[in-house]
Amino acid sequence: MTATPILEVVGVTKAFTQDGLTALALKGVSLSVSQGEFVSIVGRSGSGKSTFLSVLSTLLKPDAGQLNYQGRDLARASEAEINAIRHGDFAVIFQFHYLLPYLTALENTLLPFMRGLKPVTRAQKARAMQSLERVGLADKAHRLPGQLSGGEQQRVAIARALVKDARILFADEPTGSLDSATGGTVMELLKGIHGDGLSVVMVTHNEEYARLGDRVVRMEDGLVV
Repeated sequence: MTATPILEVVGVTKAFTQDGLTALALKGVSLSVSQGEFVSIVGRSGSGKSTFLSVLSTLLKPDAGQLNYQGRDLARASEAEINAIRHGDFAVIFQFHYLLPYLTALENTLLPFMRGLKPVTRAQKARAMQSLERVGLADKAHRLPGQLSGGEQQRVAIARALVKDARILFADEPTGSLDSATGGTVMELLKGIHGDGLSVVMVTHNEEYARLGDRVVRMEDGLVV
């Protein structure tokens, strides 16, 4: 881990309007993440932590404030610039794995390479197999999601997220749908990936898992406290 921030947010706000009512989910949040750091974000439901992660990973655009990635303010970048970073340097995994049930583990891992009608290359297939091997599932590459356990499906989702050599992994409750033993296995995997030099920003309700990171950030009512 280095002291140089790879990602930094300054004074970020985000509001949502429904049925004529506006709720402020983020109220001027600031945070910096160093290269190679594992940051855990915790807080009660409704504290704003998942919204904050969505802003950090560019899945949501902030209403105000700065979102600096390697010195570039993504809050003011073009959609093409953001898409290039999102599909290259950023990777996101969620509580639910979102695997396509009719594709094998290998084919699900290849999804980031599948655009339009252009077929995937032999090199891309090799990268996907390496990614599955990294999460310990190379021997189950040709199984459908329904033939895998919940923990194995989540590991396929991690392999899919890492197939393009991302620099930052954003994880939103990655163990939330798993039992404690399987969740522990997934956390060991994330720690191992972080040990390879990847920056990790994780939202979790689990205080024990949160403490496995380098730093715990606590949120309450849309603010970092």
